[in-house]
Amino acid sequence: MSKKVTDTVSELAVPILEELDLELVDVEYVKEGKNWFLRVYIDSEGGVDIEECGLVSERLGEKLDEVDPITHNYFLEVSSPGAERPLKKTTDFHKAAGKNVHIKTYEPIDGEKVFEGILQSFDGHSLTVLITVKTRKKEMVIPFDKVASARLAVSFNF
Repeated sequence: MSKKVTDTVSELAVPILEELDLELVDVEYVKEGKNWFLRVYIDSEGGVDIEECGLVSERLGEKLDEVDPITHNYFLEVSSPGAERPLKKTTDFHKAAGKNVHIKTYEPIDGEKVFEGILQSFDGHSLTVLITVKTRKKEMVIPFDKVASARLAVSFNF
């Protein structure tokens, strides 16, 4: 089996993004209805705008045409990950310290598999998240290898 499409696209995208001082957040290759979508999420310290997404789409599209890792028709979408950006790499977790996060685990920790709160710290092995249970604040330590998915979370608490 050849390399996964998302891995190939990541390898093609990173040099383009580095040249533009942008970061690859995630690559998805999914079928929705009858159509296939290749979604590339990019970001930078100050966020990305439509012009940057267009430029990356153009350059990456040219590379994809050259390498041709996908044999059927698909739609290429390049966009910002948005306010609820996924946290994938260890650097993402370090940058998210002090921010509101939503974490799902593979197995229950203290009877729960979903946690939302402020990421206090990440030491490379575990996350410390300050969650609110009813009216009490509680620190939860979540082993990094138990994290199934994580993202920034928008909070509407005033």
